[in-house]
Amino acid sequence: MYKNTLFLLSLLFAAIFIPACKDKEDNDPTGFGDVEIEFDNRAGDASLVLGTEYTNAAGEKLKFSTFNYYVSNFVLVKADGTEYTVPKDSCYFLCKQNFPDTREVVLKNIPAGDYTGLKFIIGVDSAKSVSPIAERTGVLDPAAGASGMYWSWNAGYIFVKVEGTSPQAPLDAASGEHKFEYHTGLFGGFDSPTLNNIKAVSLTTHADEPAKVRENGAPHFHLFVDVLEMFTNPTNISVATNPASHADAYSKTVAANYADMFTLDHVHNP
Repeated sequence: MYKNTLFLLSLLFAAIFIPACKDKEDNDPTGFGDVEIEFDNRAGDASLVLGTEYTNAAGEKLKFSTFNYYVSNFVLVKADGTEYTVPKDSCYFLCKQNFPDTREVVLKNIPAGDYTGLKFIIGVDSAKSVSPIAERTGVLDPAAGASGMYWSWNAGYIFVKVEGTSPQAPLDAASGEHKFEYHTGLFGGFDSPTLNNIKAVSLTTHADEPAKVRENGAPHFHLFVDVLEMFTNPTNISVATNPASHADAYSKTVAANYADMFTLDHVHNP
């Protein structure tokens, strides 16, 4: 009888106090946790596959060979509007379509809480772009991680690089292919003013699914990145008419289009 009584009391304790502890943890979380962000590259409603044919808003057939982009300067926003800015040196990422691991990033040591918004920029901010080379490591190292995404002649990063072929594009004599390529950068200039093609992204979670950062689990933001958005809205880009853009005036049009290529599909909490 005594053992049965102890057993019943232990069940009663668990029923009362364990849910109470869990409610306290959910309502007033403490400590730090991580945030995972997946960049799921798309071409319209389909997954992006390099070498596969897609159609842009101008009705042109495109096959992509490269789709790379920088994302940085992450900020997490709570429902009451308070923000947590991730330390800049911890959140510069170079996402590459042909390297899937680069499109799964982790923001570390985020204060526990429920976050309903995610902000970041497409590109590399001006302060980092003009900082000493010794301070630009990893994916920002022009000689290593940023190889192919840095203009040595222009002392600046290529924020978004898109390349491919299209039967509607002009013939490139050197390769014998009908190529298009858009290498978009420019942060406003250092010694003299230039275009500023840095674009800000602000995403909001669904009302019933805030990202819950806890010590024992990391929420997962699943983002869609639609490469075809770069060819439309607010301007339809034709590879027949404008098959290439680098550090030129037309890059402003390209950047205005890709500013909205990121959307939040869903948040998964552990």
